[in-house]
Amino acid sequence: MEAKIVHWCVHVLDLEASLEFYEKALGLTVQRVMGPEDGSWSNTYLGNSTSPFQVELTWNRGRTEPYANGGRDTHICFTVPDFEAAKKLHEEMGVIVFDNERMGLYFIADPDGSWIEILPQETWKAHI
Repeated sequence: MEAKIVHWCVHVLDLEASLEFYEKALGLTVQRVMGPEDGSWSNTYLGNSTSPFQVELTWNRGRTEPYANGGRDTHICFTVPDFEAAKKLHEEMGVIVFDNERMGLYFIADPDGSWIEILPQETWKAHI
């Protein structure tokens, strides 16, 4: 068997704040939305033209307690073509939660506290 990774799901409390974060921080936009007609929940899939991989934001109406979306060791990683520009943007946004200068990478956190690793594109290419 050969599996293909297609999306990563994160549960969110404030869908609008999460949509704004993922678009500004990572350039991800809404690709499709699904959910019942009563609007009690939705799955919003975000992506961009660099990859068919998507981030799924699951939102449930009325939820007020934070979700346990993993932790620092459970994260997703994005490569960026201009690492310094990305880091400057993320610093301005105030979303950098851990900067590992020794390894040449850093982590940002979304509005629900999910950690996202940011890695220079050339670093990832050297490992594959």
